[in-house]
Amino acid sequence: MQFKSKKTDNKMIQTVVKRDGRIVGFNEQKIMAAIRKAMMHTDKGEDDALVQKITDHISIHGKSQMTVEKIQDSVEMELMKSARKDVAQKYIAYRNQRSIARKAKTRDVFMEIVNIKNNDVTRENANMNADTPAGMMMKFASETTKPFVDDYLLSEEVREAVTHNYIHIHDKDYYPTKSLTCVQHPLDHILEYGFVAGHGSSRPAKRIETAAVLACISLETCQNEMHGGQAIPAFDFYLAPYVRSSYIEELKNLEKLTGRDLSALYHQELEDYVLKELDGLEGDERLRQHAVNKTVNRVHQAMEAFIHNMNTIHSRGGNQVVFSSINYGTDTSAEGRCIIRELLKSTYEGVGNGETAIFPIQIWKKKRGVNYLREDRNYDLYQLACKVTARRFFPNFLNLDATFNQNSNWKADEPERYLWEVATMGCRTRVFENRFGPKTSVARGNLSFTTINIVKLAIECMEIAGKEERINAFFAKLDHILEVTAKQLDDRFQFQKTAFAKQFPLLMTKLWIDCDKLQPTDTIESVLNQGTLGIGFIGLAECLKALVGKHHGESEEAQALGLKIITYMRDRVNDFSERYQHNYSLLATPAEGLSGRFTKFDRKRFGVIDGITDRDYYTNSNHVPVYYKCSALHKAQIEAPYHDLTRGGHIFYVEIDGDATHNPDVISGVVDMMDKYNMGYGSVNHNRNRCMDCGYENAEAEMECCPKCGSQHIDRLQRITGYLVGTTDRWNQGKLAELNDRVTHIDKK
Repeated sequence: MQFKSKKTDNKMIQTVVKRDGRIVGFNEQKIMAAIRKAMMHTDKGEDDALVQKITDHISIHGKSQMTVEKIQDSVEMELMKSARKDVAQKYIAYRNQRSIARKAKTRDVFMEIVNIKNNDVTRENANMNADTPAGMMMKFASETTKPFVDDYLLSEEVREAVTHNYIHIHDKDYYPTKSLTCVQHPLDHILEYGFVAGHGSSRPAKRIETAAVLACISLETCQNEMHGGQAIPAFDFYLAPYVRSSYIEELKNLEKLTGRDLSALYHQELEDYVLKELDGLEGDERLRQHAVNKTVNRVHQAMEAFIHNMNTIHSRGGNQVVFSSINYGTDTSAEGRCIIRELLKSTYEGVGNGETAIFPIQIWKKKRGVNYLREDRNYDLYQLACKVTARRFFPNFLNLDATFNQNSNWKADEPERYLWEVATMGCRTRVFENRFGPKTSVARGNLSFTTINIVKLAIECMEIAGKEERINAFFAKLDHILEVTAKQLDDRFQFQKTAFAKQFPLLMTKLWIDCDKLQPTDTIESVLNQGTLGIGFIGLAECLKALVGKHHGESEEAQALGLKIITYMRDRVNDFSERYQHNYSLLATPAEGLSGRFTKFDRKRFGVIDGITDRDYYTNSNHVPVYYKCSALHKAQIEAPYHDLTRGGHIFYVEIDGDATHNPDVISGVVDMMDKYNMGYGSVNHNRNRCMDCGYENAEAEMECCPKCGSQHIDRLQRITGYLVGTTDRWNQGKLAELNDRVTHIDKK
């Protein structure tokens, strides 16, 4: 029998501060229940009168607001004063057990990190080595910061959406730092004026070697200020002036050697920088070609050094190389062509013992009238790019001719036309449209993004018998979660904008648009809206299976519904841009760890559902499932319409079987499909085996033993979400399952 207090009206405790910081109303029944539980474990059993007496005393004599710990301390004290010391002992023991239980989860996670367990916690990021001391520290920090964000920085509604697997907040561990996701570096500012990093300053560049090194330092330094990737939007344009300055330097060296005045050659236009033999050349022509040869060799070495540095220079506490990308291909000057050519040649040759470079992710900007048609100035370099991709996976291809990638400001004869060319991060993130400034990718980036689990929304509607009612119910759920997500991103924006410019010593002095207007103690609010807020989605294929029984690759009805869903999301994103006055964009999420995390939770909740939760992953964004056998043409036709809808970023990829090294035409064929079907960004996957001991690579179907060193430690080089990963040993369970399911899209002839 329970007794109700007669002194409720005099109760002094009104609110309670929970351990996670939330403030809730006081509920005396919780005190009574805890005391009874302790009494049940004693020989004398329950004493309702004592329970009520202690509860009334604490309620009346407590402060108006108390913490859970203080209330429990008071319960202990009152029990110790009573005749039931046995209950006090059980209550204290119970508190200790609860405390240990709360810490147990954290302990288990920490021990998995300490013991370098291969699981989804330590393999969340395939390019981060969580086994090293620095990697362990990163994971310790990450796993303890996320609960802090949940408890103190998220609203109750958002916390519920995260807890119940409706949304995923990317880079949540970086949330308290107020950092941004990514940026496209205006490298010309760095090269022309230099910058201060750490305790030293870098002088402006004067020659190609220095320019290449400063490009590395800029990317590496800014990586420590951001939680996402770093990119250079016009690598060829930015470095081209330093080819000419290095050429002039070589001419001046010849002046010292010959005693002749060669100043007339300094700025004389060159058709190209191409290595040639000096035999048969006379006078100025011979000296000019000698200077060209020396310059080309220097550019080649500088590009080799750049690639090598981007695969060896570590950031984020020495834990991982920079998530770097470079865009290039449209500079038609002799100097720009030299940068492109030597970069491609260096990439083709490989790094170290000839292995494929993982970074930077290289992106070829394809443009009609510049490099795509046979009569175009840079067509020969496009052919070389296809050859390099056939061997080294990079460059990926960005279609500047796609209707949504064009800018009316672009002019073929404009020296700085790269300002009006879209550039992308290698993972796929795209920043171009802008409500608050110029339509450009340069000096802008994504601020943060959050992904919606549209699969779960669809599963929750599966029991609705009528198709129309089922789909309508799905859209109602989707609309609600979109509202929650948009508000969460705005909340994060409001938090980010309070950061001071001095917290980002490079980003907010040299790299972000309008950052030159900021003083160190100014907040970044006035410039932050130049970036984008991304709303992502995952598992369109599984979502459609749940709603209509088939995915978009196998059913015209499903494809129509898929386009309706993503169009609806795009339209709501545009609505949010108006309402919140931000650059919201819809992103085809590049899910790595997330694809398996969502699925694991949903399978536990709903069980194994054929074609939906029966694999260890959900299909990335709007892709046709990796296990679905179809031609590259069919895949292109299905996925193409989604690119215009997902302007926050997207990617089209084709899996091919066998050795592509001697078949660059298959690469250009994929680019042709991108051109024909108005796709924005794409890449090709193919065979590439790597010996993990000596770095030897080949493209055989199977390589079980290294022919160079005899090692059997062989792995296959793979693309995970748009970038390469040096070893699948660091892939999480979900992505490994996806890798094993991948089928080719172009059959062998």
